[in-house]
Amino acid sequence: MLKTLAILAASALPLPALAQEIVTHEFDGSFEDATFALENAIIGEGLVVDHVSHVGEMLARTAEDVGSDVQLFDGADVYLFCSATTSREVMEADPANIAFCPYSIYAAAREGVTTIGYRSYEADSMSPVNELLERIATTATEF
Repeated sequence: MLKTLAILAASALPLPALAQEIVTHEFDGSFEDATFALENAIIGEGLVVDHVSHVGEMLARTAEDVGSDVQLFDGADVYLFCSATTSREVMEADPANIAFCPYSIYAAAREGVTTIGYRSYEADSMSPVNELLERIATTATEF
């Protein structure tokens, strides 16, 4: 009886999120050049940057407030954007994919290495987004 109750209780728990992988591309240049290239790659896809989150600046500004003296990045920005075409495609495949929009891609510099990266999505229905993010990252690193 206890085993049955445990199984029933476990089945009522929410399912874990799909695993995501971080995909990175090394950028041969400065952080400033990487952000310029990244923004141009996004715009080149016919998209609009909705927001740039200056994560590196925020972490530097708040380090002392949270009791840290570690400088994580020399620069780190996250670009948020959406694609009407790609979003419609993935949401028609699975309306729950709304949870992943807007999409993000970052440029970061740390210890002399500049990277452009994004999180990939495991669900087959999100493959158009993965392809878009990879195209943007590749274009930016070839700038």
